[in-house]
Formats: sequence, structure tokens, C-alpha cells
Amino acid sequence: MNYVYFCKNKLTMKVEKEPEKLLPDIFLPADLKRLPVKALPQVCKEIRQAIIEQLADNPGHFASSLGVVELTVALHYVFDTPYDRIVWDVGHQALAHKILTGRRDRFATYRHLHGLRPFPSPEESEYDTFACGHASNSISAALGMAVAAIQNGEPNRHVVAVIGDGSMSGGLAFEGLNNVGVTPNNLLIILNDNDMSIDYSVGGMKDYLHRMHRSSFYNKLRYHTAQGLFKIGLLNDDRRKRILRFNNSLKSFITNQHNIFESMSIRYFGPSDGHNVLELVATLQSIRDMTGPRLLHIRTVKGKGFLPAEKNAVEWHAPGKFNPVTGELIKTTDDSLPPRYQDVFGVTLLELARQNPKIVGVTPAMPTGCSMNIMMKEMPHRAFDVGIAEGHAVTFSGGMAKEGLIPYCNIYSAFSQRAYDHIIHDVALNRLQVVLCLDRAGLVGEDGPTHHGAFDLAALRPIPNLTIASPMNEHELRRLMFTAQQPGGGPFVIRYPRGRGVLTDWHCPLEAIPIGKGRCLSEGTDIAVLSIGPVGNAVSQAIRQLAPQGLSIAHYDMRYLKPIDEQILHHVGRNHTRILTVEDGALTGGLGSAVLEYMADHRYQPTIRRLGLPDHFVEHGTPAQLHRLTGIDTESILQAILQLTKPTPQP
Repeated sequence: MNYVYFCKNKLTMKVEKEPEKLLPDIFLPADLKRLPVKALPQVCKEIRQAIIEQLADNPGHFASSLGVVELTVALHYVFDTPYDRIVWDVGHQALAHKILTGRRDRFATYRHLHGLRPFPSPEESEYDTFACGHASNSISAALGMAVAAIQNGEPNRHVVAVIGDGSMSGGLAFEGLNNVGVTPNNLLIILNDNDMSIDYSVGGMKDYLHRMHRSSFYNKLRYHTAQGLFKIGLLNDDRRKRILRFNNSLKSFITNQHNIFESMSIRYFGPSDGHNVLELVATLQSIRDMTGPRLLHIRTVKGKGFLPAEKNAVEWHAPGKFNPVTGELIKTTDDSLPPRYQDVFGVTLLELARQNPKIVGVTPAMPTGCSMNIMMKEMPHRAFDVGIAEGHAVTFSGGMAKEGLIPYCNIYSAFSQRAYDHIIHDVALNRLQVVLCLDRAGLVGEDGPTHHGAFDLAALRPIPNLTIASPMNEHELRRLMFTAQQPGGGPFVIRYPRGRGVLTDWHCPLEAIPIGKGRCLSEGTDIAVLSIGPVGNAVSQAIRQLAPQGLSIAHYDMRYLKPIDEQILHHVGRNHTRILTVEDGALTGGLGSAVLEYMADHRYQPTIRRLGLPDHFVEHGTPAQLHRLTGIDTESILQAILQLTKPTPQP
């Protein structure tokens, strides 16, 4: 180590020179493995700094990735990736993984159109073993890979599932654990425990893991004892399960505690310090080649290494732009702009709850993201964060509705896909007054295909008893929320997008909108444009731009997909030969399909063109870029109107 000395105010100070950078020479895990283990802390420091510097100006999922830098380095140092499989859960935390697996030179394109994807994807890299973006799937997917390794005659292929404590609350994680203990496999599960999902973790699993932190001395003592017994031949895998069961019973009797993982025949190690990379490497090396399922419980800090993120991990989950030196968030929006739809929802929900004591709120781990935290602050006894458990959120809401309450269950559209059966079986079939508020509907932007709310309209339209609506603006959102809680109502779906609305004067009086009634925004004879939801604003803008051309364009905001306004459709079918439908959802099965079906059933024969999301997964990019890419921006709508209104060529 080199030092430089200098004098200042008669005091001699020793300043350590910055060590030579290691990260520029690391392109793949093989490069990492060539380093001595003592160099790994410096590698972690450089990766953490690279993430901070890049995301300061290129916003993305920040705190989660900082929290697993040491774990990521240790995994790629110990295991032979990509032959060995690392399965990430959710993928918020995968930036260090991307940096170490051949993508450091493209790091600046992260979340940009055609750039690095926001989450792991096998289409991007062979090191990304499974597509992810929704929580709780890693254990099930990794178990499948571990079983396949045995079936394929590759018993030396290691498979590791990395899952957070927030994701562990998801039902699929428990289903996977239940199967892990009874299926022959050599799976290693790493439980990254930081008391967080996006907001703070909630529920019984969180409390259970907290109690386990306090028993770390016992777990470490037991681990080292077992290792010693293995070495001298007094313990082998045949005896392990019997001893494990006896050990669990004895421990439960003495401490009045029970290890849920070991009760499922999953060997437990930890809790360990998830920020001590040298300890992680040693632990992983010692348990890597063990047979049978095992779980390593590590404790980490979300946002580790960047003090503002450590202090406020919720705000720094995806903070936007910030100063990497001071930690000051850089304001990129104007308060004079229209509000975010989620904030209109949160304020309106509290307003409704003050008026109607039957109203309660439910969210699966997204109180801040959906702004239900506004109601939680004033009425904590009437708003419930159930953790990452979308199916449970819906059925829990159904149970409350059965007893006369009116739950507003807010789930991001893409995550509601996980509760599809619950919506059908536990709400629609029972005609229960659950208001399902689907936030982030349509194209969400930089989070990409795992988060686009593309399928809700098409998926929900066939389900009996549902009312399905989408507001064109903030006034309509407030009125639909008011409509949904009217006496005698049934299951009601309201879907709205991510981001800002279009009205600065958005706080309108609350009044009901008749179920199944759309509205005419402009009369016309040349063409009828039917839209649903906020994309109708782009239609209105296109019509305004076409006004100088003298076209007579009718525009209908349908509001409701189900029941659809048949009066409007009859009027359009009788009076128009050319129809354009526009929606921010999958073309197959959505509004356009409903209009086609109606026209065919009633023997109208107009020329119909449909605009919406194509039959493939849409990549990531800004919402404006993606609207243009999929042909639902103002210019694309304008061109579609012009093409439809051209005279039909005569033969």
C-alpha cells in the first residue's frame, strides 16, 4: 500500500492513495474469479459507486440493487455461472448482476428504448436464467431447474434462488417451499432479509424473521457443530433428517420457537451478515456442494452504502434523478402540472371513506405506490396492506364485502393477473361489491413488459357480473369511484394509467355516472372514433389538429367496456360507414373486439380499424416512445383517421 505525507498547520497527516481500479478489467464472472478473495471488498465498493453514479442521472431501481452488491459478487465468485443457475426474484436488485455479466459497457442504456432491460431476461443474457419482474416466483422456477438438473444427468449443476423477505409473503413462495422439502433436489435458497419490499414489509413472516434474527448465535453454533460432525463421520445425509427433526423439537421445547424452514425439511443457515463479502464467500463455499435443499438467511440494508437511501428506503426504491454527492433529489416536475392519477385516487378514496363508513382500502404491498397511504395515515384501522399477496388481497376484499363493507382493492394492473381466478371465483361469482382499482393500466414506460398493464380489459371482459370502466381524465376517475360505492352495486373495475392526468383543476364535485353509459364528445358524419380511457385525450388532440381540413369527426368516450353502451353503438352502426377504435390495451379481446362483435351481431357492415397494443410483448421506453411505437399517439391516430376518410378507390 502506498502512502503520501504532507504538512498542514504543523500537523502531519497520512493520506492513503486511491487503489488501482479493478472493475474496468471485469467483464464476466471469469474475470472476477481470477482475483484473490481479499480484493472482493474493493470490487463491491466500485460496483456500488458505479450504480450510484449511473442512476443519479438515469433513474431506475436504486436502493434494492445497492443492498445486494456483496451477495451478487459472492455468488458469481463461488458459483460457475452461467452453467450454475442464479434465479433472481422480482429483479429490482439485479444491477450488480448485469454489471458483472458482460453488460457494463451498456449500463448507460439501462431502461432506455432498445437498451438494457429493466429486469433480468434470458433474451438479453445467458446469465439471466429466468424472466422476472413479479414477486415470489424464484423458488418454484429454481426448483424446476434443480429437478431438471438431476433428470438430465447433471447433478453437479448448482441452482440458487434469491428471494427477499417481502416476496416471501407471496403465496407462490409458500407453494414452492412446500414442494422443495419433499422433492429430491439440491436447491439453495438465499433469503435476502431487509425488512422491505417497496414499502416496509408487513405480516406474520416479517415478524417471524425478526424473531429469527435474535437466534443467530444458536444457528451459527449448530452449523459449525454439524460441520465438525460431518468431517469426523458422525453425521451423514441419511441421518441428517432424523437429527434435524429431533433438533427442531428440542429447540422448540427449550426456546418456545419453531423454524418453519427446517420443519419443511429445508436445512437452515444464518442469519448472516449480507454485507460481509468475505464471510458470504466462505459460507457459500462451505454449503455449495451439500446435497438436499437448504436456505441461507442473510441480513442486508436496502440502499446500503448511500446514506440517504439507507435512511429512507421507500423513497429511494426508485427515486428519479439525484445528486450523487449530496443525495439531494432533483425535482423534474412542475407543481403547476396536473396531478398523478394515483394521487387523485388516494385523495378521493379518503374523501369517500369520510362520507361512507363502509368503505375500506386494501393494497398488496403498494400503499405508497398507489397513494393508499393517504387513507392509512388518517384511518389506519380501515386501510390494509396485506403484503405481496394479490390473490389474497382480492379474496380478503371479497370476505369483507360479503359482510357489508365496500373494499377498494388497489392492485397494479400487471400484478392483478396473479389474482385472475380470485376475481372470477371469489368476487364475480358471488356478485360482491368489491371495487377493483387497477393502477398502472396500459403502457407504463421504462419498467417494460413485466409491468405494462396490457391485458386487463381483454382478460376481464368475458367475466360475468363485472362492471369494467376506464376514466378519460381525473374528473371521470373521481366520479367512477363515487359510482362504484352506490348501494346495491356489484363488482366494479376501474382501470387508470401511471403518471399525470390532464386537468389542473381536478377536484370536482362527486356525482354518479350511469352504469354502461358513454358520452359524445363531438358530433360528425365522416367517421366515428370510439375510445376508452385516457388515450381518448390523444384522440381529441388529433381531431383538433384535423379541424382545418374540414373533416366531420364524431368522437365517443365509451367509459365502460362492460356493460358497453349499446345506444351509442346502434347510433354509430346506423349512421357511420367508417369506425376507428382506440384503446391502451391489447387489441385481441378489448374495445375494438367488442365493437366488431356488436356490429357483426347486429348486421352493421362498417369499415372498422382498431388501434391498440399489438400481439407481442412491448419493450421498455418512455410512455411517449411506446405510444408512438404501438401507434396510439396523437400523430398515429391522426394518420389513421386520414387513411379511413380517404375515398374508396373505384374498380
